[in-house]
This record gives sequence, C-alpha cells and structure tokens, in this order.
Amino acid sequence: MNSETSLHQRRRLPRREELEGIPWLAALQPIERERAVEELRVGDAQSGDFVCRIGRPITYWFGVVEGLLKMSSDNADGQTMTFTGVPPGGWFGEGTALKREVYRYNIQALRKSVVAGLPVDTFHWLLDHSIGFNRFVMNQINERLGQFIAAREIDRMNNPELRVARNLASLFNPVLYPGVGEVLRITQQELAYLVGLSRQRVNEALTALAARRLIRVEYGGLRVLDLAGLRSSEF
Repeated sequence: MNSETSLHQRRRLPRREELEGIPWLAALQPIERERAVEELRVGDAQSGDFVCRIGRPITYWFGVVEGLLKMSSDNADGQTMTFTGVPPGGWFGEGTALKREVYRYNIQALRKSVVAGLPVDTFHWLLDHSIGFNRFVMNQINERLGQFIAAREIDRMNNPELRVARNLASLFNPVLYPGVGEVLRITQQELAYLVGLSRQRVNEALTALAARRLIRVEYGGLRVLDLAGLRSSEF
C-alpha cells in the first residue's frame, strides 16, 4: 500500500481528457477556468491509498476522475462506518474546505483511481469570484446533507436488499456523481465494502433487485433501470 505522501508525490498536471471529466469547470467564466486549470493537479492512486485521513489539515478539494473511493469514519467503539462511495465525477470535502478544518473522515481508494485536487486557496478564490462555482458548491452541500442523513438510516437497516438498494441509489445521484451515467463500474466485492455486507449477501441482494427490474447486472458493472424504485421500494 502506498502512503498519502507518495500519492502527493505522484501528482501531475491533468490531461485534456481528464479535465473534461471535471463537471464544475463548465460553470466557470474563461478567466476563472484558466486560473483553475493552472492550479489543478491529479494523482494516480493505487488500491488502498488514502487520499485524506481523519485529523489531517485540508490542503486540496478533491474529486474522482476515474475509479472508486470510499468515505468512512471510525466511531468511539472502533467500528468503521462507511458514509458513501465516491464514483467518477464526484467531488467531496467542500464543507471542510470552506472552514479550513481538519478532515473528519477517511477517503481511501478501493481500486486504481485518478484523483484530482484543487488547492484550497484556489477553492476560496473561486468562491470569491465565480457565481457559477458558488452555485455548484451550494448544490453539492445540499445534496451531501441529504446523503449523510440517508447513510445514517441505511446503517441501521437489517434487510440486505434494502441496504444494497439505497446504497446503489446514492451512487447514482446525478448531482453529486454526474460522471456515472446509467452504468456504474463496480465489482460485487467493492460494493460489499461500501455496504458493509459479505460478497455473498450482496450477490443475493443484486439478484433480488434484478428480479424486480430495478437494476441489470452487466459485465463489469450495474445498470439502473428504475432509480426511483431503488430509492423508495420496500422489501
């Protein structure tokens, strides 16, 4: 496993196709975009790499260009609670960046991923100068609040099908994760890590969801057929 420092050392300038996968750039005016692109850096994270850790001061606002990350925290009993996965197009930590606080959660790569980072000073410069950026961040915070409330409810659910359905619905959030589209590239083992169930229980839950025509299991991922059903169905 590589350390957080080594991930920082592997940072580089983003390629053009990687910039195209950053959703908020489209909301910027030309001068704002030029400033942001100059400051953006990307890192090639390996499976197991920590992008950020609890208690570390924030230096970047991060987003996923490719791959899959896990956001989690440990409670007083030492148990790990997973808040959500972060698929392509997802950016996180805006609340921490706004207050320039230390991280209150861990972000770890579940597979080889490309992670983008915007320096926190540039984040604040955009807040001061860009209406489009402010709107994007406000939408993020609003959606994130609902996501965390749902995560607390999901963590108390004993029904495997319901846990998997609600977790999948959160990963297909079009506001937080616009890069996902209709197909999420995820393995059953990765989903098991996010949901907190065994791979076998996840497989059984996916079979049940597919039978109800809510999803379709495809090679290398999952296609959502009824997002509203994943969010509201009872089992």
